[in-house]
Amino acid sequence: MNYKKLIILCWILFLTGCNQNVLNKRLTNDSLIKYKNSGFTLIYDDSLKKEKKISKKIDNRSLLIFHKNLKKNSFVKITNPTNGKMLIAEVASNNVTFSDFYNSVITQRIVEELSLNPKEPYIDLISISQNSTFVAKKAKTFDEEKNVAEKAPVDGIIIDNLGSSNNKEKEIKINKFSYMIKVADFYYKDSANSMVDRIINESNLKNPLIKKLSKTKYRVLLGPFNDIKKLEDSFNKIKLLNFENIEIIRDV
Repeated sequence: MNYKKLIILCWILFLTGCNQNVLNKRLTNDSLIKYKNSGFTLIYDDSLKKEKKISKKIDNRSLLIFHKNLKKNSFVKITNPTNGKMLIAEVASNNVTFSDFYNSVITQRIVEELSLNPKEPYIDLISISQNSTFVAKKAKTFDEEKNVAEKAPVDGIIIDNLGSSNNKEKEIKINKFSYMIKVADFYYKDSANSMVDRIINESNLKNPLIKKLSKTKYRVLLGPFNDIKKLEDSFNKIKLLNFENIEIIRDV
């Protein structure tokens, strides 16, 4: 009898160990997932704080950003898709109030470094591990960059050229303002159709559309929009339906 109990106990311990290994693998895989988002960023100015459009101040000479979803002191790669320029910035805070239309708040220095159009500050943003920050070609440590930034004016240091073999800037001409709101991607077309029905039934947004990207990828979109105010209005309406990581993408 005791022998049978011992076998049962060993079996339970074995199954528990297997479940723990599966959990560990799942946690490890989850930790590798990076946050990515494309959209408009808010360029910081002291007037925004005075007008209560943002709840905190940020040093415009720094390579710091505000972001609602990323951890404080984590690092992000910010890219200007119109010219290929990119740099590494640090999240100064995720406890900041500003319009959900913007995927982040950046400093004037970042605008200068990336040659962003202040009237159309569209960026690609991706979170990266801290180690990745120091692998970049020609990059100094981030602490060194911050120290120099504190002493330098806005037209400071470029720490881009992360992916260019010849370090040549890309010149991409944008003909006109034209963007779409990416709501979600689906494996099945029926799922995409259900999402379209929900948007129509639960909001006053008109003409959501489905774009087939492949046999197993269907994208639900709104747009195109040729006016930033209409784009922002539609973005805020779709945001009320609590979809995750809605993106603004170029209509190309």
